[in-house]
Amino acid sequence: MVILMVMRVSQTVVLLAFAAVVASPVIASGPSSVTVIDDFRDSHGTAVIGTRWESFTDRVMGGRSDMSAGIVRDDGRNVLRMSGRVSLENNGGFIQVRLPLAASGTLDAGAYDGVILEVRTGAGEYSIHLRDDRTRLPWAYYRHSIDAGDDWTVVRLPFREFDSEGMLVSRAPNAGRLRSIAVVATGDNAAALIEVRSIGLYRHDS
Repeated sequence: MVILMVMRVSQTVVLLAFAAVVASPVIASGPSSVTVIDDFRDSHGTAVIGTRWESFTDRVMGGRSDMSAGIVRDDGRNVLRMSGRVSLENNGGFIQVRLPLAASGTLDAGAYDGVILEVRTGAGEYSIHLRDDRTRLPWAYYRHSIDAGDDWTVVRLPFREFDSEGMLVSRAPNAGRLRSIAVVATGDNAAALIEVRSIGLYRHDS
């Protein structure tokens, strides 16, 4: 595989600036329609919607995890790859790549039913995190685990099935005011690995 863009995180946070939001293509997918957030066609980390991927680890809060993330070439296609060592040392335990869903403010995804991605993973715990206009604190987010393996799998994650974390009230994300989406590896994993071919929003056609 040829590495086209790499973001490495150790002691510091890599925070990339992002551009203005642009329209995304809508693709028919069986009984559903999919609006693409990113298919990683840009090797420098700018998503189809115009914002840029960020990467960071639990080291922002004193943890000891390390990661490497970037766009790589696999079987003729660009994919997002995140790998590293996830450690529970010093109250840590995560690595992630995150995408702002709007250049400013929030994204209205109220017409959609959830998140869809084509993904494969190594052993370990992986999930998608969403943040909306109600998740102002760093430890507040909505989480849905990813059930995949070492074969490419299309996974649909309904908004209503996301669990709220770090919030006083348990509730689903406010799809009408989403701020960011993240691919996350958690737990204690010396060889975390997740690859994503595409990520987007889906809705069931009536």
